Amino acid sequence: MRRLVVVVVAALALLSARPVLAQPVSGSSSQRPPHAPAWAAPGLVLPQSARETTENPMRRLSLDDAVALALEQNLDIRVERLTPLIQDVDIADARSAWAPNVSTSFTRTSQDTPSSSQLAGGADAVLNDTIDNTLSLAQRAPWLGGRYTASWNNSRLETSNTFASFDPTLRSSWSVSYTQPLVRDFTIDTARQRLLVSRKNREISDVQLRETVVRTVRAVRTAYWDLVFALSSLEVQRQSLDLARDALRNTRVRVELGTMAAIDIVEAEAEVARNEETVILAEAAIGQAEDRLRALILEPSTPDFWTIRLEPVDAPQLHTWPIDVDAAVRNALDQRTDLQALRKTRETADINITYARNQTLPDVSLEARYLAQGLGGTRLIRPALSGGVVDRVPRGFGAVLGDLFQNAFPTWTLGVSISYPFGTSGADASLARARLQRSQTELRIRNLELQIATQVRDVGRQVTTNLKRVEVTGAARALAERRHDAEQQKFTAGTSTSFLVFQAQRDLAAARNNELRAILDYNRSLVDFEAVQQTAIGSGAAVVPSQRGGSVN
Repeated sequence: MRRLVVVVVAALALLSARPVLAQPVSGSSSQRPPHAPAWAAPGLVLPQSARETTENPMRRLSLDDAVALALEQNLDIRVERLTPLIQDVDIADARSAWAPNVSTSFTRTSQDTPSSSQLAGGADAVLNDTIDNTLSLAQRAPWLGGRYTASWNNSRLETSNTFASFDPTLRSSWSVSYTQPLVRDFTIDTARQRLLVSRKNREISDVQLRETVVRTVRAVRTAYWDLVFALSSLEVQRQSLDLARDALRNTRVRVELGTMAAIDIVEAEAEVARNEETVILAEAAIGQAEDRLRALILEPSTPDFWTIRLEPVDAPQLHTWPIDVDAAVRNALDQRTDLQALRKTRETADINITYARNQTLPDVSLEARYLAQGLGGTRLIRPALSGGVVDRVPRGFGAVLGDLFQNAFPTWTLGVSISYPFGTSGADASLARARLQRSQTELRIRNLELQIATQVRDVGRQVTTNLKRVEVTGAARALAERRHDAEQQKFTAGTSTSFLVFQAQRDLAAARNNELRAILDYNRSLVDFEAVQQTAIGSGAAVVPSQRGGSVN
């Protein structure tokens, strides 16, 4: 009969939970709010979940939505997208070495020279007034390292020299010169080496952009599942809090009936307080998880960046399929961004070796120059060298240009220049340095390939391990639920103690959290298994040395 009475009273307590909860415990204040723990001071109201009390807007997100937002708004990706554009500018700058350079000059010179001889052309001094204009074009040839220069010069001279044949004198000339290296700088020179290195850096920047995208997508998926786990963990902690509060109500009823000692209420209140603390910590974990996710997917300049709530709508799925680690290793060795960037760095080292080897060759250059000129102005006719001017014959600038373009006075120059340093030169040191750097890069590639294979195998092992954890923790959670139900029934029948019931509640909460953590870890390991085939994960990410400004001179 005693057990029957206890069961009936406990059932009534469950049906009338709030009135029982509202009854003050002996020695406690009746001003304590219903959601405050038994040990709270009078008038103290603990903060509830921000997701319940705030009126901030909520944004429901699927995993695909979160990834799409990150690809559009993530700051790391937006920063890295500028790097290829910067490299395009570097390529354009390298191409500018072949841009033609046009220059012009205009000068006027007045020169008064004292006569030091009777043949100087003046008794005391000779005055020359010259106006000169030059237009030139120079360009590095885009083939075989040659360069050419073309110039056109025009001048007008007025002089007091009595021996001058023209006054004023009009001169015009144009010349073309071409220099072609035959050995050094023939196959590659500084400009072509810089252009090739800039192109490789551009390719590396594309690889690094893809690496940033992969890393960001992985971080978004991980943060999304962390938020899902935080929300699920809060629900588990709230369930445990509800169980603790039910046990507190039952204990109070039993104490009032005289079937339990009043000291048992203290133990029940302590259990409620402990569970309320876990709820508060779980709510804080939600805020942290939300901040990590919002920093990855939202634009910081939006007004509601810190106030909008993120609500994930996807639940962790337990998809099981066989993991082919060997195929994943092969794919990673072909697709890993850090390995691709390092291989392109090796190609840059090959370019530097080719250039450095070329610079050790002798400098043999073929030089060709052609000059045409014309002369005009006002010709002074003298019967004798020292006689006076008897006639003036004008010859205009058109006649001067006619002489120029009809090759009336041509000059040809053709030559070969050779230079070669004796002993060890700077080019030899640069070649040795380039070869050592290439060997160092080759060893880095081999080391990275070993690290990649190890990483992929390790992550694949984690996938298998976490799947087994999901199965084991699921079974442990089911057993914990059965044990809790059995312990609760025994407590209701009077054959168990509140300590054992609370212990069963704690074990059940831990088992539920362990199962949630195992499912989350399994989904995260799948994300890592996909990401590790494209980029390095964790703190052991490979660092690709930058080749900007690293040309061998």
